[in-house]
Amino acid sequence: MKLPRLSFSLSTASTTSIPPALASFPDKTVSLRDGRVLGYTEYGCPTGYPLLYFHGWPSSRLEAFLADSIAKRHGLRIISPDRPGFGMSTFQPHRRITDWPNDIQDLTRHLKISRFAILGGSGGGPYAVACAHALPHKSLSAVGVLAGAGPWVAGTQDVPLVSRMMGVAANNCPWVFTGITDMLVGSLQRVSTTGYVTRWLDSWIESTKKEDDTTPTHEGRQSLLRIAFEGFAQGARGFVHEAQLLSKDWGFRFEDVKYDRIRIWHGINDANSPIRLTRYMAEKLPCSELQEWDDTHYTIGERLEEVITELVPEDIRDKP
Repeated sequence: MKLPRLSFSLSTASTTSIPPALASFPDKTVSLRDGRVLGYTEYGCPTGYPLLYFHGWPSSRLEAFLADSIAKRHGLRIISPDRPGFGMSTFQPHRRITDWPNDIQDLTRHLKISRFAILGGSGGGPYAVACAHALPHKSLSAVGVLAGAGPWVAGTQDVPLVSRMMGVAANNCPWVFTGITDMLVGSLQRVSTTGYVTRWLDSWIESTKKEDDTTPTHEGRQSLLRIAFEGFAQGARGFVHEAQLLSKDWGFRFEDVKYDRIRIWHGINDANSPIRLTRYMAEKLPCSELQEWDDTHYTIGERLEEVITELVPEDIRDKP
């Protein structure tokens, strides 16, 4: 269940570089109004134009390391929060997708950010659209969705069988599903430290290193493994709860989203999130632009720089 997210990270990283030691990106937290803690990490330029990145499912704030070098090249400050139950963010029982904008308001107030862009990747896509629905329009310069999870209200006939099975398990026997996932993730963590896997990862890292990359191989491996498993740092409750949310109605009508700067990028060969569901959403949203590419759920990550520069063009970045 974790391997697809790891595959997404690896396929995209192959066009950038192996992540440096994650100590370069300090973990940060903010206390929310209801007493919960929200974890986040920043990438790129500390004084750059703010872009909030919402990670996929299951993943964490560390996913956005992929955009660090891109953000530095274009003068952007990427802020990547963990959703409740993932990484460092407190699990929130009974949460809904529509609760997320309140957490983002608390985060941006804490950071004293009055205007920003949003990009939701994969499972973070629905949360980006929820923010377009609920946040004050004046605070948003643009909202983007990259290979976003599609709305199951459009029908699930072409949703992968594994995804449908996970949705059924999450909604009908969540505690059993949580226990099984915890055992599976624990087993994967143990296997990841065995000699065979260590040698395979080290070989892959060496083969993809750039000439000027001085990161020790073992640090790159440790970073990759932490990124792969950070979403399960608190166990599988967050993963299972979000499986419920992504397989249900999102809690608002697309026709009621009045924000007029929503950009959507999706691959027509995306087997994880079928393009039909994304087209359904784009047709229902009053003001959105859908860009379709001949990509899969994993190869589309190679277009990340193009997506980010379209979402936050230079004239927006230069504004205070």
